[in-house]
Amino acid sequence: MGKIFYLDDICGSLSMEKKKTKKKLREWARSRYRLVVMNDSTFEEKFSLRLTPLGLIILIGAISILMTTLVISLVAFTPLRAYIPGYAEDVTLNEKLILLQEKTDSLSLASREKDIYLNNIRLVLRGEIPADTMMNPKDTMIKYTDLRVVPSAEDSALRKQIEQEDKYSVTVGDDRSKNSIAGFFFFTPVKGTVTASFSTPESHFGVDVAAPENEAIKATLDGTVIFAGWSNETGHVIHIQHSNNLVSIYKHNSKLLKKAGQYVKAGEVIAIIGNSGEYTSGTHLHFELWYNGNALDPQDHMLFK
Repeated sequence: MGKIFYLDDICGSLSMEKKKTKKKLREWARSRYRLVVMNDSTFEEKFSLRLTPLGLIILIGAISILMTTLVISLVAFTPLRAYIPGYAEDVTLNEKLILLQEKTDSLSLASREKDIYLNNIRLVLRGEIPADTMMNPKDTMIKYTDLRVVPSAEDSALRKQIEQEDKYSVTVGDDRSKNSIAGFFFFTPVKGTVTASFSTPESHFGVDVAAPENEAIKATLDGTVIFAGWSNETGHVIHIQHSNNLVSIYKHNSKLLKKAGQYVKAGEVIAIIGNSGEYTSGTHLHFELWYNGNALDPQDHMLFK
């Protein structure tokens, strides 16, 4: 029984001590203090502030909450967030920057290509380089010796026709010289049906190829446009000067896409098929080849079907 009373006394003592501590803490928190700023020489009071420890704690807490809210607001709703590493960036802004960079690269590339093109035209007009000289240098990154090119059946047939061009040539006395065009690979200007073949007795020095409207007409070889204009008989006509004194002529077009002096590559679109001029009765292309001043039969050098 004595032990039980002794433990109760201890518990009661601890409870009283806790109450006294809490009372002292409340009294300290509510104690009033005065903060005074005085002149050190005259002891004149310049500023005084009455405060309590509890009020000081509340003031510091309120200032901390206010500063935290202000910083979060600045980060979330102002451009300052862009300077914080790892903060989520504006996806729309990044997309716009990427599009602007792509447009800038495209404009820069187009500007360089235009400068090269104008420089080529300037050199051709001055006569400083041959009209059929390629300005682009050989790509040294490609191993040309390792390329394997397997010709198609149409290509083999066309090569065989070109190799036998002298056998079917309409030119009399044409000698095989170093300027021969036997090794040329002609690009077909337009695919279609041949409605009128080459005929020297009828003074038809080319072929007529019928094709659908708005079909693109392409250059048969690399060369320079030496004439692009209109005549009453043949409508819109374009002439291209190629190497080895070879000239190709395209007649009865509805629209010309190249001008005199421009350099074109084989397969490049130069006109749109049409039915212009008096010597025509339907949409077609009249195509001629002239080598050293002599007319050649285009069907001996290319396939139109």
